[in-house]
Amino acid sequence: MFNKKRQTQLQRKTNEVDIRGRFSLEGAGNAKIDTGFEPLNHLLALFAFHGFFDLELKAEGDLQHHIIEDIGIALGKGLKESLGDKQGINRYGSFSVTMDKVVVEANLDISGRPSLLKKVSFGDKEMVDALLANSRFDDTKFGFSHAEEFLEAFIQHSGLSLVYIIKSGEGDLHHILEALFKALGKSLDQATQVDSRRRGIPSTKGIID
Repeated sequence: MFNKKRQTQLQRKTNEVDIRGRFSLEGAGNAKIDTGFEPLNHLLALFAFHGFFDLELKAEGDLQHHIIEDIGIALGKGLKESLGDKQGINRYGSFSVTMDKVVVEANLDISGRPSLLKKVSFGDKEMVDALLANSRFDDTKFGFSHAEEFLEAFIQHSGLSLVYIIKSGEGDLHHILEALFKALGKSLDQATQVDSRRRGIPSTKGIID
């Protein structure tokens, strides 16, 4: 299942949580995930499948306090380690996913300077933000804030710059988050691919740290 090239072990153990697993950039989209949150399991499986990553992840411990953040930290560090010295990668990725009446675009840069920005390009922004804040993933307690908590930790510890744009949200939170994580997987797949024409680090500075 796992290609040894650009693969890493996932591990994060604190007094509250025990997270372990494996991650491979050179995968086939296989996923075996148990975070304790079914919606997050589903979203990470979509991320892996559409990005052609292989991901095994098991998280145990206190599900009430920051475990979603810890999962993001573990996976972010794993991605950064699997990229190695970043020789020859495309660095940039952009992809837009449509699901029924929902459109979400993810744009990222493997920059070494982590940043996360959400944009809403339809309707009244305050109304959309309120809708996202008050919606839940199907009949669960998982909300948009949980997804944001994961993404913030993932971005900070992987060194990615991510701007995602919700272009149409005339659907439920389920579809918005599914489109987001699919777009993230596709854009990260683009950015991590190796371009045979590239010699060295894809930066005029000669370094991405």
